[in-house]
Amino acid sequence: MPMNRIQFQRGVPLPEFFARYGSEAQCEAALMALRWPDGFRCPRCQGSAYYAVGRLFQCRTCRHQTSLTAGTVMDSTKLPLRTWFLAIYLISQDKTGLSSLALMRQLGTSYRTAWLVHHKLMSSMAAHDATQPLSGNVQIDDAYLGGEHPGTVGRADPAKVPIVAAVCTNDSGNPLRIKLSVVAGFTCEAVANWARANLLPGCDVRSDGLSCFAGVIDAGCAHSYIVVGNRKPRDLPQFTWVNTILGNLKTAISGGHKAFKFAKYASSYLGAFAYRFNGRFNLPALLHGLIGHAVSSQPTRERQIRGAAEVHD
Repeated sequence: MPMNRIQFQRGVPLPEFFARYGSEAQCEAALMALRWPDGFRCPRCQGSAYYAVGRLFQCRTCRHQTSLTAGTVMDSTKLPLRTWFLAIYLISQDKTGLSSLALMRQLGTSYRTAWLVHHKLMSSMAAHDATQPLSGNVQIDDAYLGGEHPGTVGRADPAKVPIVAAVCTNDSGNPLRIKLSVVAGFTCEAVANWARANLLPGCDVRSDGLSCFAGVIDAGCAHSYIVVGNRKPRDLPQFTWVNTILGNLKTAISGGHKAFKFAKYASSYLGAFAYRFNGRFNLPALLHGLIGHAVSSQPTRERQIRGAAEVHD
C-alpha cells in the first residue's frame, strides 16, 4: 500500500519549534511582526510614534496605552508568551486534539488555566473555520453527540446534541474540507439556516434522504439523495468520506476527551476538529496560521466561554 503523504508529513518537530519560539523575546518578536508588520500603529489614532513603558506601548499622539496581547485571544494574560505558543503548537500539531488535562501536564499550569487556554484557542479556531464555507460537491449526514438517559433511546434522548457533518470533495472524490456544526434539530428550517452559513450557493449536496436535508434548496444549493435503508456504510461509497469523518470524530472524543458537556461546548470542539482537518495538508502552515488567528481574534472571557452554546435554529 502506498504511503499517505498527508498522514506521514514531517510537520514541525519539537526542537525546531523551540528553536523558533523557545524564548519570551522570540515570541514577542513574532507577535510584533503579526500585529504591526509595518511598524507600530496605535489602535485608537493609528499613530506610529510611541514610548515604551515597561511592556506597554504608549502612543505619543493620543497617549493611549496598549500591549502586544491587548485585543487578542491572549488579552490580559498573566502567562508567559512562550506558554501560549507551546499550547498553540500542541493543539495544532496533534491530529485528534489534546484534552485540557493533557494540556495542563504539558504546560505545567493549573487545570483551570489549561482549560481556559484550550477553550480560548478552540474558540479562535472555530470562529475562523466558520468564515470558510464549503463549495462544489458535498456529502452531508446527521449525527448525535452524547446521550443516554435512562428510559430513553435513539433520537428521543433529550441529552443528545444534533449535529450536521458535511464534506466537500474534489472531482476524484477525495475530501478537501469539512464542516461539523450543532443544529437546533433536524428540521428543514434548521438545515436551511445551517446551509446559508456553511455552504456557498450552487453546491451539489448529496444526503441519505432524511427529509430535512431538502432545506439546502432554500439556500440555493442542489440536492440529491440515496435512501440508505438497511445497507451498511461499506455498501454506500457515495458517503464514504462523511462516514469516515464521523468515525474519526467519535474516536477523537472517546480517546482524547472521554466526554465533555456536549450541549454547552460542542461548537468549540467541533470547530477545532474541523480546523485541524481542513489545515492537514500543511502542518507548519497550520501552526503559523493558528498563531495568526489567535492574534487577530477578539478577546474571549471565561464568562463568554461558559455561556450558552451557539446553534443554528
